Amino acid sequence: MTPQLIFISGSSGAGKSSALRLLEDEGYYCVDNLPPRLLTQFSDEILGHPAYERFRGIAICIDARAIGVNEEEQSETLEKILSSRDRLIVFLDAQPHTLLKRFSETRRRHPLAGSNNSLPEAIARERKQLEFIAAKADLFIDTSDLTPRALRDSIINRIIERREGVSILIESFAFKRGVPTDADFVFDARALPNPYWDTSLRGMTGLDAPVAQFLDNDERTGRFYERLYEFVIGVLRDFDQTDRSYMTIAIGCTGGQHRSVYLSQKLFTALANEFDGIQIRHRDLPEAQKS
Repeated sequence: MTPQLIFISGSSGAGKSSALRLLEDEGYYCVDNLPPRLLTQFSDEILGHPAYERFRGIAICIDARAIGVNEEEQSETLEKILSSRDRLIVFLDAQPHTLLKRFSETRRRHPLAGSNNSLPEAIARERKQLEFIAAKADLFIDTSDLTPRALRDSIINRIIERREGVSILIESFAFKRGVPTDADFVFDARALPNPYWDTSLRGMTGLDAPVAQFLDNDERTGRFYERLYEFVIGVLRDFDQTDRSYMTIAIGCTGGQHRSVYLSQKLFTALANEFDGIQIRHRDLPEAQKS
């Protein structure tokens, strides 16, 4: 059996090392920051040698340090190998202000920072260098709001335990905290009646029966959900027939507590009857933030 080949890339401080360590713990043969010009030879060796069949897969971390040595030549080499079949490209990123905060808190030096540029400039330069890899990514993970536990769960659920067919993530979120940048489709539920204004429901969430009943009884919510379901199920059936590996569908409301949670949970329950590789995440519920 040929081991799966996974490329891990993304911004410094976004969690690449954590992802690579987790894959190594789960039985993957991992290599960090291999020079791009050696990738073709390395992959040929790995994929053609029976000794590596005992590993669950092969994971290679690529970052901007190696590309920067000879950017044009290295980019051409990477373009070629990243376009090969039977590979998975995972790109981890975070909002610039989040990356700034992480580097400030840990006092780590950004790999592209130097005497001639600031930390924000280094972050922007790195993002520019990695644009062509991000554009080819099969799975894009925004770690801005992910705790280490949530990142671990995402890696396990969406990579290690992924089943055949498209892997689907349904995610609720609060617009006031920003739109998830890794979403393929974003839906806005703010036009629906808000249970927040009912004081008896304010402290509850869309997972609670009284909130669900409140929204079930509203005609606009029913029509919204029917249109949402018909669109999503059609798109997913189409993508399930292609080589698309991942799909993230985000539903937002003002506070990410009632309407988006209710709709995401209802959509997840309906889609779980048809698709095996499906997960749900309520990004802005307090429980999710503690994970």
